[in-house]
Amino acid sequence: MEQIVQQIEAYKQEIAAFQAKTAEELEQFRIKFLGTKGIVKGIFGEMKNVANEKKKEFGQVLNAFKQLAEAKYEEFQQLKEAGNGAAGELDLTLPGEPHRLGTRHPISLVRNKAIRIFERLGFTIAEGPEIEDDWHNFTALNLAENHPARDMQDTFYVQNNPDWLLRTHTSSAQVRTMELGKLPIRIICPGRVYRNETISARAHCFFHQIEGLYIAENVSFADLKQTLYYFVQEMFGENFKVRFRPSYFPFTEPSAEMDISCLICGGEGCNVCKHTGWVEILGCGMVHPQVLENCGIDSTKYTGFAFGMGIERLTMLKYQIKDLRLFSENDLRFLKQFQGVL
Repeated sequence: MEQIVQQIEAYKQEIAAFQAKTAEELEQFRIKFLGTKGIVKGIFGEMKNVANEKKKEFGQVLNAFKQLAEAKYEEFQQLKEAGNGAAGELDLTLPGEPHRLGTRHPISLVRNKAIRIFERLGFTIAEGPEIEDDWHNFTALNLAENHPARDMQDTFYVQNNPDWLLRTHTSSAQVRTMELGKLPIRIICPGRVYRNETISARAHCFFHQIEGLYIAENVSFADLKQTLYYFVQEMFGENFKVRFRPSYFPFTEPSAEMDISCLICGGEGCNVCKHTGWVEILGCGMVHPQVLENCGIDSTKYTGFAFGMGIERLTMLKYQIKDLRLFSENDLRFLKQFQGVL
């Protein structure tokens, strides 16, 4: 074994001193040391002649020798590929490879713009976990167990008894903020949410939301409407119509949905607006007194409004995108279109 180790040390010195000036010399190195009948494989064959108690030590020496030979070959192979065909000969006159500049995802662009708009109105950001318990996601929001409105937010459960699930809305972050009891509250809650829905041009099993909450004394529905009017004008401009429709949400009373005229078809009708000329962009309403009480807030003294919107829907309208699935398919042909809007 000692004789073989001495041979390996000599080969190591030869490998360290090796310099390949041509591709042919590099290939000869590969054949000599790493070929099927090369030195490395031949020395590995000596393992059978080594005593059992020294096999582990000898194996470590062999592996280090093999790695040294492979590293040397790879070093010159990379120089060959980067140069003009000959190992070690780099053509410094060739132009450099440009670094590809990335761009923000359109969802991120719209989310960041929405955050800036609401920050100008005095809203701050509140965040919460994406895996929630039943209380913060449903029960505290006036969605008791077996409440029929839960069917509209069919989600993915992580475990039962107690229930843990992927959150269906960022309202759970609002509940956590209300439970802190620091009033007044003026927050927006951006984040990713999950619902068990069929994937189509208009829906996905996950999407992004921005929800808002304002709780103080003497907050009215008029405050809610003016806040939302300001937001849509800052987001889309003024060349569209707005309407409010009565609706139902367990956590707000009264409740409404806000529509704007479709920016993709100009109100003439398309697959995004379901050929109605109108697109719902958010739901809103005055916070239900029971929700305030559930979170330890005196509903006889404080009132508030809440709203929630899907960022994908806003992005589709702003950039006239007709298929929601494009946002998550990682198609560079689609994503590169937004380089100019950084």
